[in-house]
Amino acid sequence: MQAEDVKALLENGLEAELIEVQGEGAKYHVTVVSTQFEGLLPVKKQQLVYGCLNAEIASGAIHAVTMSLFTPEQWASKS
Repeated sequence: MQAEDVKALLENGLEAELIEVQGEGAKYHVTVVSTQFEGLLPVKKQQLVYGCLNAEIASGAIHAVTMSLFTPEQWASKS
């Protein structure tokens, strides 16, 4: 699995303004900016992302995922 493959999975499952994926092998860091995250607790945001990746995690193709998840407003104030 490549970073591009992980990004494609996220793009297919989320409506996001920004998706960045770094890593290789089975370990990845994802940054996602999405209006879908508005009003959600951090664990709920993570569950949305994991929902896109569960099949690959279950198969062992993805072993570890660290996440930076933002609403557009949070992202703008961070930048």
